[in-house]
Amino acid sequence: MSKKTIEKRLRKALLDGGPLAQALFEYELEEHIDEYVKSKQDDHDEFFFAVTEHSGDVAMLLIDKNDRLHCNGNARAMLEKLWRDAYKSNIQRLLPDMAGELDKGYLYTAGVKYTDKN
Repeated sequence: MSKKTIEKRLRKALLDGGPLAQALFEYELEEHIDEYVKSKQDDHDEFFFAVTEHSGDVAMLLIDKNDRLHCNGNARAMLEKLWRDAYKSNIQRLLPDMAGELDKGYLYTAGVKYTDKN
């Protein structure tokens, strides 16, 4: 599979409101939840999200500020809420990196911190 194909599938799921797969979430992301929570806490991230793609399906998780887990559509909605007007531009900026990591066989993960722009 090509990086461009993966990016197209991610775009559909993350920007165009396409479906997210519960079975893929359970198969590829669920087993990593504890390590993701620990990573978020160790790095003092505001929130953490992970995305995967396999055989045309996309799944994601988000761990919020209070270490609550959100999966798939709820994760996407929470990320949209957290990033507000910047959601679309942030996802567009991240899509090539996401696709590149997934094309190499890795899961895409990101811890997010807020910074002051003063």
